[in-house]
Amino acid sequence: MMDPSSSSGDGAGIPFISAWIAAGSRRFQHLLDKATPHVLRRWLGLGLVAAIYVLRVAVVQGFYVVSYALGIYVLNLLIAFLSPQVDPEIQELVDGSGPSLPTRSSDEFRPFVRRLPEFKFWYSIMKAFFIAFVLTFFDAFDVPVFLAYSSLLLVGTLYGHNEAANTSYDKIQIRSLHHWKAALWEEGSSN
Repeated sequence: MMDPSSSSGDGAGIPFISAWIAAGSRRFQHLLDKATPHVLRRWLGLGLVAAIYVLRVAVVQGFYVVSYALGIYVLNLLIAFLSPQVDPEIQELVDGSGPSLPTRSSDEFRPFVRRLPEFKFWYSIMKAFFIAFVLTFFDAFDVPVFLAYSSLLLVGTLYGHNEAANTSYDKIQIRSLHHWKAALWEEGSSN
């Protein structure tokens, strides 16, 4: 009978690897924690990483689709960074209540809270630039723009969007359109 604590046999290296990954994860988290208060240095570092990526794309003269996807992702993050966590107009339509400005001194003051905090914004952009930089080393991602766009349109047309996931958001958008008396089309007009 074999002793279960012996190192010979299947899976002997797995505890070592998981311990090594856990130690690396702790070390990385420690570095992130130390970098948190240094806002200017973090953003300067991001600027350096972005410049290196732009230089890499300019030297290789390709990977425009990767850069395009990176730009869309960064723009999406910027919108989330600049948006409030709770949109008052949308919240008003969902709750059915009117505007909720404080009327007494005992009412709670609610400051502007971002949907995406600054550190997560910086960290997400940094990860995106690193991933895009790594993708520039693989020729499989150097796709002509027209081919990538055509493929995206084909996949989007075939699969559409998930109706169940967008139902509540669509209802909120329709309520907002009705609330502001916005017309998507004009009835009775012909050209």
